This record gives sequence, C-alpha cells and structure tokens, in this order.
Amino acid sequence: MNKPSSTEQVTEHIQKLAPKLGLLVESIRQLFLSTDPDIGERIKWNNPSFYYKGDMKPFDPKEYKRDLAVFNLHRGKIMLVFPSGAKIPDPSTLLEGTYEDGRRIAVFTTQEDIDAKAAALQVVIKEWLKLVEK
Repeated sequence: MNKPSSTEQVTEHIQKLAPKLGLLVESIRQLFLSTDPDIGERIKWNNPSFYYKGDMKPFDPKEYKRDLAVFNLHRGKIMLVFPSGAKIPDPSTLLEGTYEDGRRIAVFTTQEDIDAKAAALQVVIKEWLKLVEK
C-alpha cells in the first residue's frame, strides 16, 4: 500500500480534529497555500506545517531554513509557530513573543479573528519568502 502524500496526511490530520478546530485550521491552511505556489505542507512535529519547497542554497538541516510555520494546537488553541519569526519584518505585530531561539507565534481564536488577521498573515508569509536564500 502506498504511503499517503504530504497533502493527504495534512488533510487526514485536520479531519481528526474537533470539527470547529478543524474548520479554523483548514481556513489558515488555505491562506498559506494560496499565498505562494512554492509553499508546501506536511506533518512535522505531529502537526500540519508549511515550508518552502523551491530551490535553495545548501544549508545545515538543523537551521530549519525551509520551515515557515507549524501549528501548535495544544488545548484547542491555534498557535502558529514561526521558527525564524524574529527575522521577519512584521509592522502589523501579528507575531508575538521574544524567544531566545528566534521563534515568534501568531495566535488565532475564531474565524472572525482569522479573517481580521488574514492580510497581516499573508504579509508575514511574503516577507519570510523574501528571506529565503535561493
């Protein structure tokens, strides 16, 4: 039997979530995937994540330069963790936190919250893509 594709794995993961949470995660998923064709998705760290799937200069895999964001769905809360978020210009202040490892987090609570932050999220994604070393 063939292993499901990365997209199929993400879909299966979302379908296993509580229905309300699944709809919110799917909404954010579509925002990411519609922002740029070079954004891919997969399950990483047991949650849906987004990464740059285009060509890049060689780098140490421990630097996670391909990784854009990963969902953290702890306790039904929707947090998007941006491993290199501190490097991303974010005039909207969507990204929160001052973690020593350079990550930043965007928190979402409802569909209205996602809709209100959608434009800022897409700006953050596009700014991150500008930092990719091709």
